[in-house]
Amino acid sequence: MTTNSILLLLVSLLIAAVLSYFQYLYKAKNKSNIGLFLAFLRFLSIFCILLLLINPIITKKTLEIVKTPLPIVIDNSSSIPFLKADAKVRELYKKIKANPDLQEKFEVQSYQFSDGFEASELFNFKGNQSNLELVAKNLKSIYKNKNYPTVLLSDGNQTSGNDYVYSFGDVNKVYPIILGDTTTFLDFKINQLNVNKYAFHKNKFPVEAFLNYSGTKTVTADFVISQGNSIISKQSISFTSLKKTASVNILLPADNIGIQVFKASISSSEKEINTYNNTKNFAVEIIDQKTNIAIVSAINHPDLGALKRAIESNAQRKVTILKPNDVKAAQDYNVVILYQPTTAFKTVFENNKVAGVNTFIITGNSTDFNFLNQQQNDLEFKMSGGKEDYLTVFNSQFNLFATENIGFENLPPLQNAFGSISINGIVSIMLSSKIRNIETNSPLLAFTENQSKRAAYLLGENSWKWRLQTHINHQSFEKYDIFIDKIIQFLASNTTKKSLVVEHERFYNFGDALEITAQYFNKNYEFDEKARLTIAVTNSKTKQTKNYDLLKGNNFYKVNLDGLKAGAYNFTVKELVSNSTYSSSFEILDFDIEKQFVNPDVEKLTQLASQTHGKEFYPDQIDVLIKTLLENDEYKAIQKDIVTKTPLIDWIWLLIIIASLLATEWFVRKYNGLL
Repeated sequence: MTTNSILLLLVSLLIAAVLSYFQYLYKAKNKSNIGLFLAFLRFLSIFCILLLLINPIITKKTLEIVKTPLPIVIDNSSSIPFLKADAKVRELYKKIKANPDLQEKFEVQSYQFSDGFEASELFNFKGNQSNLELVAKNLKSIYKNKNYPTVLLSDGNQTSGNDYVYSFGDVNKVYPIILGDTTTFLDFKINQLNVNKYAFHKNKFPVEAFLNYSGTKTVTADFVISQGNSIISKQSISFTSLKKTASVNILLPADNIGIQVFKASISSSEKEINTYNNTKNFAVEIIDQKTNIAIVSAINHPDLGALKRAIESNAQRKVTILKPNDVKAAQDYNVVILYQPTTAFKTVFENNKVAGVNTFIITGNSTDFNFLNQQQNDLEFKMSGGKEDYLTVFNSQFNLFATENIGFENLPPLQNAFGSISINGIVSIMLSSKIRNIETNSPLLAFTENQSKRAAYLLGENSWKWRLQTHINHQSFEKYDIFIDKIIQFLASNTTKKSLVVEHERFYNFGDALEITAQYFNKNYEFDEKARLTIAVTNSKTKQTKNYDLLKGNNFYKVNLDGLKAGAYNFTVKELVSNSTYSSSFEILDFDIEKQFVNPDVEKLTQLASQTHGKEFYPDQIDVLIKTLLENDEYKAIQKDIVTKTPLIDWIWLLIIIASLLATEWFVRKYNGLL
């Protein structure tokens, strides 16, 4: 309290005494005990009011002992009981926690981790993942700017997250207790499988496997890929004490359409303690994306053969060359190429108006342009009877789909009737034409898109020369064939917009995050934030159905289906207001990554201890660890002087005292008839 405050308090005492004396004792005829009591009450109430006005600051000093935190972090993943170390972990934890010397020196706090990190004193060892990087991040956040040791009880086998060795930094020491049997056993393991999620029917898809061997003698193992009871592939692989890894690349046939589940396994005649990591299941969705294309032409021309070969260079394309009268049903094809249409194509155009198949129109010297003007509205042709050679100009701003300039400016010219071409509506031009060195600003290759209907126009014949010239320039037809394939891919795609769009994987590994996201759009194709989406998930085997609500996120709805058992599931997402639905399926593969290890990762944990300047220990060295922590002079308790300054006006009891004094004074005066 300052000198000014003390002087003001003395003045307040004087003022309170003078006022109470003047009001009750000055010129009083009878100085009774009641008068003295009332004067005392008035003195106290006036002094307390003045005290509030002065509002002195009350300073309070206290001493606090701050101990060094000692986080004990327990690996709560299912790999601990698999390595038969769960009972030992509980024993070690109790011994550290109950040690009175550690309790006196440190602020002992316990945590657990698996796929998450949290404070806990109970451990069930049922976590599906081991993410040691989370431990480092959370401890840094909790104990920011503090010097502390960490006791880590783990097998060191990380199954998710980034490398944890350097995540802890080198400021705070980590003392790992290595759990599990460190004895080296003979063990084969499929460490990783790389496989595409999708493959095309009747093609072959690659499978890449990385195999590990733990042992000292030379052995031979069989790597087998099977489907059901059928063996698809089998290879023998030799391992030695020096050669402990192998990679295998296999091409498997995609014979059956749909989701196909395969099993990869490695085995030998040697006895293994852990055979769970010898097998991995994987799934591939085989897609039947065969595109049927009809080339309709009333004439024979080299362009037809060049187009057919270029298109069928993609094994998923099948081309049929037809006369106009031979086209029975346009809907049997994904794309119809109309080569130099004339009045003979009238029936084809009329049928396609109903079928709605995307078209690729190619013109030339035999084209009836008056007829073509009647059948489409994208381009208007005003052509003369003369012929002209048109060179090519590539439009680098074309962005309807990804393509590259294959050297169009150096390709032979296409021949077409001379005249003018007008554009109606929105037309995307990939190639424009020029006559000799004069650009005509007319399209040579153009595309249109109207809602779900797409069309392409190549205005000139003799494109077979382009394919031939490409081979001369690059010793391969590939660039030209890819160019034509992208045109067909654009025309074969369906761009119908759906109000309910759902994204999900076709298969998940057991224990992985299983999330399904959805978007619902209104009639203006705007994201609807008020949609009500639900999902019904049915187990294909047990027929048990579970219902969930999708929660709204940032421009999407999401549901988390973690906890489902391995198996095949069908599901339906439904918007409750519009009754829009989406149905599909997924499969959860029976794969527990925590059971892939037969030994702790001693090397990693030792490296972690070295990186943080700590030391690794084994369970039978727990007393040595405790002694190391107690004898380390880096970790000392800190004594803090805590000064608390409180304004008197914050003391609510003073207001209560003032009110009580004034109320008592009024009551005494009232009782004695002095009012």
